[in-house]
Amino acid sequence: MTEAIACERLSKGFDGVPVLREVSVRFMAGSVNVLAGENGAGKSTLFKLIAGQLTPDGGTLALFGTPLRRFDPKHAQSLGVSIIPQELAPIPEMRLWQNLLIGHETTGALGWVKRRAMIAQAATMLDGVGLTLDPTMPMRALGVAATQMVEILKATSWNSRIVLMDEPSSSLSSRETEQLFRVIATLRARGTCILYTSHRMEEIEAIADTVAIMRDGAIIRHEPSTALSEHQIITHMVGREITELFPDRAIAENTAEPVLRVHDLHVAGYNQKISFALRPGEILGFGGLVGAGRSEMLEAIFGLRPASGKINLDGHELALGDMTQSIRRGIAMVPEDRKLAGVLTSMSIVDNITLPHLDRFTGRGGLLDTPKRHSQARDILKRTRVLYATLGQRVGHLSGGNQQKVALARWLVTGAPRVLILDEPTRGIDVGARSELYRLINELADRGVAILLASSDMPELINLSHRVLVMRGGGIMGELQKHELDQEQILRLAMGRSDRAA
Repeated sequence: MTEAIACERLSKGFDGVPVLREVSVRFMAGSVNVLAGENGAGKSTLFKLIAGQLTPDGGTLALFGTPLRRFDPKHAQSLGVSIIPQELAPIPEMRLWQNLLIGHETTGALGWVKRRAMIAQAATMLDGVGLTLDPTMPMRALGVAATQMVEILKATSWNSRIVLMDEPSSSLSSRETEQLFRVIATLRARGTCILYTSHRMEEIEAIADTVAIMRDGAIIRHEPSTALSEHQIITHMVGREITELFPDRAIAENTAEPVLRVHDLHVAGYNQKISFALRPGEILGFGGLVGAGRSEMLEAIFGLRPASGKINLDGHELALGDMTQSIRRGIAMVPEDRKLAGVLTSMSIVDNITLPHLDRFTGRGGLLDTPKRHSQARDILKRTRVLYATLGQRVGHLSGGNQQKVALARWLVTGAPRVLILDEPTRGIDVGARSELYRLINELADRGVAILLASSDMPELINLSHRVLVMRGGGIMGELQKHELDQEQILRLAMGRSDRAA
């Protein structure tokens, strides 16, 4: 087999903190290699070095036997490297076809872009992977899952010899994930070397030829996937035993007066209305397929999206579309796309943590109480187990999972909210961090925080929720109590079947 990637003692650090520690590893052409590791283990950094987005501090990197002397994305691309990053970066002002074919434009004799020909080409590419999308629609109109599939298609359509996929299925439905696996199989048969990060153990079994386990910036094992059990992979990843992913909780009947009442909520873009009530200490789950309207409904409750109807919090009616009032009254939200609306990656950790609550850290004369800000930020970062170097470190230099924990920590720094909205809270988070986050979610519920949880992860939805409302087309198809929760029942409702399995 041909050696596609050869790393020898490759090292990289940020803000004085080592992220990769003398990594030596080889990956072959025509193979699918899963990188498994906790957030912050160095997986994304290794990808960025191979893609030329970062320059190593030490060591060597060779692609198909050619040592890299120059690290820049265009050079890596010329050598056949494509990357699908965990944090998507489409150009929202452009149309879908323009995003898909950027850098591969069809032009006439005078250099003019052949728009119609490119739109037809984009339509053929979309149809080839089963995507029923209008190539002329603006990218900003696409949801996270559709954007992910477009980025995957863009990266794999130009005979790349090395394809780097960083959590590509994190926002995809099971059907879309199957489409992705078919694309991967085609690439593999073509002789492409694929590096793939995932926190889903079932994906490793489905597609991996080898598994490289990373911990603390080093690769501690690299073996054929058949040589490693799920238990061994998790134990090596986290360096400890994970005995219970979901904490065992006694579920008592909740008869408290609802803290939140939603009545006839109509979200722009959907035809149906939504009504439900949420009690203190309750985790109310929302299931449904991609495009069911869960994120849009949660954003409307938080005040981020236009809607009509009524939202009542603690007996007071909220003004729709007023996020500032929602925050002031005690509603907090961790959105699905943390980079777009969850954290400010160019700002420091302490600024991200305290930004929504600056009035509480302002002393006499309007000056910020810096010692108080730093003290409370450190306390909540410790509770949420965020891995960081200094409070002044840029959030963009944290791993994706630690950025997600910062997005949650910012709402807990001055105490618990009345209502906490979690939209795909563990997207891109490793199994160890998931365990910690689940523990924290249950602790908040035990303290009386009312939680709205939208998740495409079935075990997560079933094990955390007290009850689940299943959505389709912007409306609620059905409600399932704790004893009724199983994957089949949720999927039947999500697909429009109102009858229940026996």
